Amino acid sequence: MDSGEHPEEELGVLPDLFDAEEPPEWQDRALCAQTDPEAFFPEKGGSTREAKRICQGCEVKDECLEYALAHDERFGIWGGLSERERRKLKKRAG
Repeated sequence: MDSGEHPEEELGVLPDLFDAEEPPEWQDRALCAQTDPEAFFPEKGGSTREAKRICQGCEVKDECLEYALAHDERFGIWGGLSERERRKLKKRAG
């Protein structure tokens, strides 16, 4: 078979990896979506206090944290925790 006839067969599951995934529905209800995103991604050494304060009052904080842990989010404040705090949480759980 000529390799140019069916390129989708050669790619296998690769196209599936790039399908645009819909954002989880909880993200629409997240308080961070209604505020300045820079607060949730502070510069190195910057304060996380404002982002964590917003997270404390968010109704989807738990879903957000679960998402960050499941997707190994390495930057930003998710579910009220910094990347370092999430790493510690994973170590304790694992």
